Amino acid sequence: MRLRKYFIVAIVALFISCQKDKPIEVTTDEYHAAIENVTEIMIHDIFSPPVASRIFVYPNIAAYEVIAQNSKTYFTLGTQLKGLGTTPKLDPKSGVNVEVAALVAHMEVSKQLVFSEELVEKFRDSLYKKWSETNEKEFEASKEYGLKVADHIKKWMDKDNYKQTRTMSKFSVLPNVAGRWQPTPPAYMDAIEPHWSEIRTLVLDSASQFKPIPALPFSLNKNSAFFKQVQEVYDISLDMKKKGDSCDEVKMAQFWDCNPYVSVSQGHMMFAKKKITPGAHWMGITKIACKKSSANFEKTVFAYTETSIGMFEAFISCWDEKFRSNVIRPETVINQEIDENWKPALQTPPFPEYTSGHSVVSTVSAAILTSIFGDNFAFVDNSELPFGLPNRSFKSFNAASKEAAMSRFYGGIHYRAAIENGIVQGNEIAGFVVNKLKMTK
Repeated sequence: MRLRKYFIVAIVALFISCQKDKPIEVTTDEYHAAIENVTEIMIHDIFSPPVASRIFVYPNIAAYEVIAQNSKTYFTLGTQLKGLGTTPKLDPKSGVNVEVAALVAHMEVSKQLVFSEELVEKFRDSLYKKWSETNEKEFEASKEYGLKVADHIKKWMDKDNYKQTRTMSKFSVLPNVAGRWQPTPPAYMDAIEPHWSEIRTLVLDSASQFKPIPALPFSLNKNSAFFKQVQEVYDISLDMKKKGDSCDEVKMAQFWDCNPYVSVSQGHMMFAKKKITPGAHWMGITKIACKKSSANFEKTVFAYTETSIGMFEAFISCWDEKFRSNVIRPETVINQEIDENWKPALQTPPFPEYTSGHSVVSTVSAAILTSIFGDNFAFVDNSELPFGLPNRSFKSFNAASKEAAMSRFYGGIHYRAAIENGIVQGNEIAGFVVNKLKMTK
């Protein structure tokens, strides 16, 4: 009886040991969750759209570089992105689980880019616990390599001039210069990221490489091209008001608002209504495309990485033009020259008007996603569901980007020229990024 008891105990112990040492399985859902965790933290911490693009891009590059070291499909970005250099090599005999290491690298770099580090750590620790309990040896080897790659990315990231721009001067508003940007109601915030063009580009030769045609010259002459576009914004807003809040133009504007700086006043109090940024919205669309196409882990990381690189470059290029042309917003001109009580359908974001950021960023994102998943990729966009907005359906990424661009016109925050020329600018950036980066073998 005693021998039988010992035999049973030995069998159970062996079973538990085998269970604990089984290979760690990582799903694409865990990578999507890591992206969503960062997005939620950015909403919590209230990062501006340009800064949010930086928070997305470096962790994705870190994860991609881990994948590329042991892939038969994807090339390293080491010699393709400015200053990145050679990523630490992966010893194929080290017992590293590449997918675990990729997530380790992603989370470690993410932690360095947000204020609420503890929220990254909470998500990270839940995965670490599961992986360690599954196969501690494999986890530790994977963690070690992931942290090594993350350290390489962080050193490179720290040289992109971001820290230097934190101490640069605020944007000088010139109230007596006609046609120049001025802070807008209700918060009259300072201009956001006036020195963003000084951030190191990753692929573009310079921030001004795809400088758009000049904005229309400012003029209050009612027959001038500039004033006609002001009048057009005002007229469409009146037409939308007649149709009511249920009209598609209003729904379109609300769906693509993506303004993390919406200020809400209640009595003597003012607070921010938190939302995702344009970049976060397109990261959400990337997730939708990956899941619908059943993309594997490698392709999922690749799609997020190339899209976030494009968005990062788009913000630098767009912000370069915004603070060069320094164009006044429709709200300011309409209040001063047409209707002092007029308000746009969307709250005007705090930076100059030309070109439209959503037009540039959405066009770039759509073009890159089209290059990955193909044209006529129909999808249902549920990115705004957490913010109380219904889903919208699109026949393609390009159809979604065109709607995103026009939403700024219907929202009353951009002139048509900023949208149309922003789309041109975005297409030029996307074409350059897609053609220059050699990520797939």
